[in-house]
Amino acid sequence: AFLGPAEVNISSCLNCINVTIKLPTSHFRKNGKRLSLTDIYKELDYVITLKTLDGEHKRPREKTTEEVFSTVIEELYPNRNYCVSVMVTASLNRNYVSSAWKCVTADSVAQEDYHTVAIAGAIWFSLMLAGALKCMHAGGFVLLNKLLPHTLV
Repeated sequence: AFLGPAEVNISSCLNCINVTIKLPTSHFRKNGKRLSLTDIYKELDYVITLKTLDGEHKRPREKTTEEVFSTVIEELYPNRNYCVSVMVTASLNRNYVSSAWKCVTADSVAQEDYHTVAIAGAIWFSLMLAGALKCMHAGGFVLLNKLLPHTLV
């Protein structure tokens, strides 16, 4: 019997991606109840393959005893696209079907930070401009209401 494919979801984080894996369902039943793969094998191995512009990179084999679990792949380049596929095997069953590829772009800085900086910068610039215009008006350089006396003309 083949194990897989696992259900994989990924999301981006700061220079990393978060991978959530749900183990494949089994077709074995006991007393009318479907058994999970952890019920059958107790511990399973999984390997995440990371695909980038440079090619495919298999990460070290990891072990799990949970049906649904997450792992974080760190130290990635920001603003680059990464794709992930997962294969699940057991010590007694090395036949597997890899998951479909899921892709995401690793974040560089949270998008909210850009918006906050842009808004704060716009407010600061507006206040500085208003202050400068107020000073120029008070000094008589802007909006001169009075005509020069005839003696100075």
